[in-house]
Amino acid sequence: MIRMSLMLAGLVLALPASAAPPLTVEIVTVEKRAEPREFSLTGEIVAREPVDVAFATGGRLAAVPVEAGDRVAAGAVLARLEAAQQEQALRAAQAALASAQADFRQAKEDFERQDRLLARGATTRIARDEAEDALNIAQGSLAQAEAALDLARKAVNDTVLMASDAATVIERLGEPGEVIGAAQPVIRLAVGDALDALFDVPEALLVSGDPPSEVRLTLIDHPERSFAGQVREISPLVDTARGTVAVTVSVLEPPDVAGFGDAVVGTVRFAGEPQIVLPHSAIAATETGPAVWVVDPDTMAVSLTPIAVARFEAGRVVLDNGLAPGTLVVARGAHLLFPGRVVQPVEDAR
Repeated sequence: MIRMSLMLAGLVLALPASAAPPLTVEIVTVEKRAEPREFSLTGEIVAREPVDVAFATGGRLAAVPVEAGDRVAAGAVLARLEAAQQEQALRAAQAALASAQADFRQAKEDFERQDRLLARGATTRIARDEAEDALNIAQGSLAQAEAALDLARKAVNDTVLMASDAATVIERLGEPGEVIGAAQPVIRLAVGDALDALFDVPEALLVSGDPPSEVRLTLIDHPERSFAGQVREISPLVDTARGTVAVTVSVLEPPDVAGFGDAVVGTVRFAGEPQIVLPHSAIAATETGPAVWVVDPDTMAVSLTPIAVARFEAGRVVLDNGLAPGTLVVARGAHLLFPGRVVQPVEDAR
């Protein structure tokens, strides 16, 4: 009896693969599909029209009465410099002007008197001309004093930094007590209410095809608030250190909670190129690389076919090449196969 069983087992092992009962496996048909993909990046809400304002003169900051986020009207005081020297110079210029005005009045009276005396023959032409020269000199001194006073007043006015238009304070760039130079920015303002979102986008994402223009924006601090954006500008320059490109997105309808400097997530949807995607369980490892079990539709026998993998994703593999659309591939049960093994799809086994 034992001898008979051994003989039967040997006969079964000696049967060719085609004579063995078909192995039930899951089979899929290869097809190319364009699957949309989403890509998200974190950026920052920025002003569309930022303006850095500065003093025309240098000095020590005395006060900065505004804070980031403040809305200021045209003419509002943004910052002040210590103005002791300028105010002292203004007082000196005012005193010099008063003296020049007195000298001018006296010279004018002297000239008019000499002019009347000359008309009556009570003085000489030389005395009258000397009085006229003194008047001209006094008039020139008066003009210089008036110009000096104007400069002194401007110097005092230059110690006060005011908003030229209604705006929103984005950032204080200087603090009281700091010594700043002429034209050094002290306050950064946003003119108007328009907002942008600024992102550093990997260069590879932009060169892979036409980037979508519509962006879905979500505030990190308010994830329930999503709003639309439109790509407004793509910088022509690449940050070589990070391999990124600055992309500016216009915020179309910003929520009231959005503010300058807020972190925002931008999500775009790519249509994607047609590609072949197989489940991860379909991939077999060979000495020469990854492969799949291809099913002959006529004989239902399998054979190994090398493939080129473009990338691995969660639970699936995207192929670069190696299979033609319409090819039958074993998706599950590949670990039980060998070349020539006959299979049947799960649907036929039911």
